[in-house]
Amino acid sequence: MRVLFVGCVESSFIELKLLLENGRNIVGIVTKESSAFNSDFVDLKPLADKYGIACRYVENINDVESVAFIKQCCPDVIYCFGWSQLIKKEVLLIPPMGVIGTHPAELPYNRGRHPIIWALALGLERTASTFFIMDESADTGDIISQRVIEIDYLDDARTLYDKVTKAECEQIMEFTAALESGSCMRRKQELAEGNVWRKRSEDDGMIDWRMSGRAIYNLVRALSHPYVGAQFLYKDKVYKIWRVEEIQDDRYKNIEPGKIVKAASETDYYVKAYDELIHVMEGDKLPAKEGEYLR
Repeated sequence: MRVLFVGCVESSFIELKLLLENGRNIVGIVTKESSAFNSDFVDLKPLADKYGIACRYVENINDVESVAFIKQCCPDVIYCFGWSQLIKKEVLLIPPMGVIGTHPAELPYNRGRHPIIWALALGLERTASTFFIMDESADTGDIISQRVIEIDYLDDARTLYDKVTKAECEQIMEFTAALESGSCMRRKQELAEGNVWRKRSEDDGMIDWRMSGRAIYNLVRALSHPYVGAQFLYKDKVYKIWRVEEIQDDRYKNIEPGKIVKAASETDYYVKAYDELIHVMEGDKLPAKEGEYLR
């Protein structure tokens, strides 16, 4: 089976490497030379060079040059894993077995943008790794593989990203074998039962210390590495934090949100949220003193 691989993020690299190490016939690779959009960007060309595979840097997979390259590779199927761009009909119709995409959510639920971030920010207890036959809409095609992934309280963006990638690698090898043998099954999505997550803005990553401690905890872990980090304001300057813990302490029930109640160092301090304390354990150095207020 001739596979053309499309991707430009960390999980793309891991999954392409897995396919190559297991002897799959990758006939072409489409990737990006750089990306201001993907915080987990990885260039796939070094892998292409190592294995002697034709590779193309593209910005728009639907442009004339990209389409010509894909046609030249004559793929039976396209694996599009880690590519934030809708693929148009001209490309979708090139491989006779279709274009397979992936989405780290339990489709038809939670289609759309930033699925790992939203799942953590909303405090969900489960998500999924889903592969589907792509169509011209986002995350709406027939499902060929889906695996539920539990989200633990201590999970953050890094650990959940790794859980999803691990599941995806196992699924890829399973459905690749099924595609090759002609036994791959498809399940239509019941789109009316699901929902679509919107694109997040910079404001969505801003901590308001009037939020509950759990909401702040969830936001911080959602935006931790490899993503952009949650942030707050102090004297009109933005500071990022990467790791916090919730502290229940009734001695501070009458303290207003945003007050620094204890500061061990510039990167280790306790802030009153609406209902509890937030212990900041990792972040930008904060030149504030105990008793000052954060916005």
